[in-house]
Amino acid sequence: MTRRQQPDPPAHPRLGYAGRLVRARWVVVAVWVLLALTANGVPSGGGGVDGFVSPDSPPIQTELQSFQKFGFPLLSRVAVVQRDPDGLSNLTQAEAVARAAAVTQRQYDDVGPILGAIPVPNTFGWFPGSRENGTTIITLLFIPPDVGFSAQAGAAHDFVNRHFGPEDRVVGVTGTVPARVEQGTVVGRSLPTVEMATLAAVLLIVAVAFRSLVAPLITLFTAGVAIRVTLQVAAMAGAALKVDIPSEVEPLLVALLLGVVTDYVVFYLFAMRAELGRGLDRLEAARRATRRTTPIVAVAGMTVACGTGVLVVAESALFRAFGPGMALAVLVGVAVATTLAPALLAILGPVALWPGGRRNAGEAARRGLERRHRRMRRLVRPGTALTVLLTGLAALTLAAVPVRHMDIGLSFVPSLPAGNEVRQAASAARAGFADGIVSPTVLLVQGKDVVKRRDALAALQTMIAGRSGVAGVVGPADQFAPQAAGLVLSRDGDAARYLIVLDSAPLGATAIDTLSALRTDLPTMVHSAGLDGVTVGIAGDTAIGEMVVRQTLDDLERIVVATLLVNLLMVMLFLRALLAPVLLLGLNVLALGSTLGITTWLFDTVLGHDGLTFYVPFAAAVLLVALGSDYTIFTVGHVWQEARRRPLREALVAVVPPSSRTVTTAAITLAASFALLAVVPLRPFREIAFAMSLGVLLDAVLVRSLLVPALLALLGRASGWPNRLQ
Repeated sequence: MTRRQQPDPPAHPRLGYAGRLVRARWVVVAVWVLLALTANGVPSGGGGVDGFVSPDSPPIQTELQSFQKFGFPLLSRVAVVQRDPDGLSNLTQAEAVARAAAVTQRQYDDVGPILGAIPVPNTFGWFPGSRENGTTIITLLFIPPDVGFSAQAGAAHDFVNRHFGPEDRVVGVTGTVPARVEQGTVVGRSLPTVEMATLAAVLLIVAVAFRSLVAPLITLFTAGVAIRVTLQVAAMAGAALKVDIPSEVEPLLVALLLGVVTDYVVFYLFAMRAELGRGLDRLEAARRATRRTTPIVAVAGMTVACGTGVLVVAESALFRAFGPGMALAVLVGVAVATTLAPALLAILGPVALWPGGRRNAGEAARRGLERRHRRMRRLVRPGTALTVLLTGLAALTLAAVPVRHMDIGLSFVPSLPAGNEVRQAASAARAGFADGIVSPTVLLVQGKDVVKRRDALAALQTMIAGRSGVAGVVGPADQFAPQAAGLVLSRDGDAARYLIVLDSAPLGATAIDTLSALRTDLPTMVHSAGLDGVTVGIAGDTAIGEMVVRQTLDDLERIVVATLLVNLLMVMLFLRALLAPVLLLGLNVLALGSTLGITTWLFDTVLGHDGLTFYVPFAAAVLLVALGSDYTIFTVGHVWQEARRRPLREALVAVVPPSSRTVTTAAITLAASFALLAVVPLRPFREIAFAMSLGVLLDAVLVRSLLVPALLALLGRASGWPNRLQ
């Protein structure tokens, strides 16, 4: 066989992967389409507040011990709220008491899993801390914890429909369990809208960037295949590992996947347009674009996947599911982007940029490029670079100041839309009682014959009731009928319990801080009350929330360090340098601090939220650091390649203008993907939508386009230390 007859790989040995992929383009497309068509799984969502902590955690164990000791739970996460601001009639109040007694005595055969009910009226100040008198009744429903949340909420609604009438003035069913069910419903209902809006945004942004009608279709097709395959893989992985992917993760997973895949397809499109602009035929242009882009996309994707995958070592169950889920999404996205996108470009060639085609490719390569080069020449001058860098660092530092006052919480009910029944019922309950009435806290005291120490138990109740942040306490100091005394004093005489109602939202940052302070002071209070020799435990949603926050903060310190190290290692290996990666990662961290500072200021100070949702700063920290490294690899990677042939400042002038345009286009698309999470009418999604879109744009527009070139220009050849650049 002559040299002219040699197959393509030996003739072009450096093409390797790119050459084989271009030749197998039709097979690649067919395989991915087949996988997408056969994918039918979706991640399973779920989880109430107790799903965020281990079953062995102290709050859950205390709750179980309370149930075992008394044979009846005192905590209720489902409640029926009746309210009339003008006052409920005596008959309505009497019927509420009789109805609850009938449930507890099993006189109804149609209440399903409901074990019992306790009516709590705000009449004559019977319940301490009540704001009104005779306007509101909360019937706490007690359902075994092994009953699914949807079944619990459904049983409560069935109970209302069958045993309450219009004269009972029922506002609705509320509690953390109905709130979590409603959140899942809202997410499921909103997800198709989020996907369609995101796809439309991607279509528009890519169409404008390339002035093409086909380029956005390639992007959407690739992203759609990635989503279908990822959800199927996630469902299979979740089933194999027996891990439920929480409902909070799925929209974020879709947004991340759409954004990241779109970013990588945009990188290929820009590379393909540049190669076509040089006059190459479609196959050769596709080979060169693939060879040039794939290593950077692969390393960038691996960086994001590793940066999110380190969450697997977190203590929090949510984060352990979140990390692998995100990493898996990115890895599938990288696999699809690095194979399907080049295959489609090889098939379509100039048609991928239609209606401009090859002509538009050449024009796009020249349009305004010289103007951007002139701006970059001015930026890399030492005086200008120093001024820009110092100004940018000062602005980012100032914006990061509010992060020092950032609080986190888990408020489920307040995050629901204003017109939601669960939120309206909770608002009615708070109006008649106190903010914490919907999810009270239980304090369990255990010790031999502790029931006989009534004076000491009463003294402890008085001390708890007098603390700041506590609206009221029901416990052994209250006068109960003999049949009701078993609710707070165990029949074996070895346990007593208190029902504590806080004066703030039970899962907000304020309530969590209140309970944390109570937990710290509790040993001293128990001793002062004369209850030495007893053990105490705290249960309830606020206790679980406190533990989640504590775990989150502990995880945050550990995971942020791991994330930084992983991202630093990936960038160092790619750039084969130490100094530049360390300083560039420092810029990423400062931009992250600015993002969280602005987010804290907006939602806590301006909008009055009681702390950011606990996973928002965590997810933003991990994702933004990883995505920042992603853009670093793309931008600085091209600079490093060019710096092998010319001085660094000249490389910056030559490479940064076109690469910054690519990164900016990709960042706008990614920011739009995250911003459209705000379509989900839940507070956490609006918080994370703002934080992620702001962080991505801040990194791409300010850090990547201005501060990074200024920093590298000032460092010069030393930026490659311990190696030396030109």
